[in-house]
Amino acid sequence: MSHRRTSLRIASLTLAAAAALALPLTGCDGQGGGRSDTGRGKDGGPAVIAPGAPGESARTLNSDEAAAARDDDSPNAADRSYVRMMIEHHRQALVMTALAPDRAGSDRLRRLAERIAAGQGPEIDAMKGWLKTEGGGRAGEHAEHGKHGEHRAMPGMATPEELDALRAAKGAAFDRLFLRLMIAHHRGAVSMATDVLAKGNNVRVEEMAGDVIAQQSSEIRRMRRLA
Repeated sequence: MSHRRTSLRIASLTLAAAAALALPLTGCDGQGGGRSDTGRGKDGGPAVIAPGAPGESARTLNSDEAAAARDDDSPNAADRSYVRMMIEHHRQALVMTALAPDRAGSDRLRRLAERIAAGQGPEIDAMKGWLKTEGGGRAGEHAEHGKHGEHRAMPGMATPEELDALRAAKGAAFDRLFLRLMIAHHRGAVSMATDVLAKGNNVRVEEMAGDVIAQQSSEIRRMRRLA
């Protein structure tokens, strides 16, 4: 699936960087200008090569220096805000998809709504788990802040009036309104995920945001074909 490929691509870049950082040094023993002790660092531990920035040469690090040089992916405020908001964003999508079985006029739209719910339910669980271990502060504080303090800042969220109109619609009218609201909702999620990729710092949040971008972009294309 496209969202899994995106997640693997992001993870593979991280692993590739870590592997390059931890690459053991090799060299020639003996004379003629070759290094005689290229396999060990100053502290007696294994030496590693740290690739330099473009235009800069690589550096030789001992094990302690290499550990310190690895990227710090501690969550920052952008990571935590994104996860809090995306949980609420996904919850609204589940409210909308739950209406489809009884109100949709198209079987294709019912199947699409089922697909959206099947993807976003587990994503909510994953984000709640991350927030519990990495979010800091009190869980209740996050829930309240996400529900009230940040709700207005979330792009793509349907208004209470729009949700009431969706609940009142049926058949083709429901299908049209559902697609309009859900396309806007997905676009908002993609915008939020793109933003955290630029501002966040945590690898796991980056992976989750990559999944959102890939999955919901694919679903937007499907919904446009149905609209």
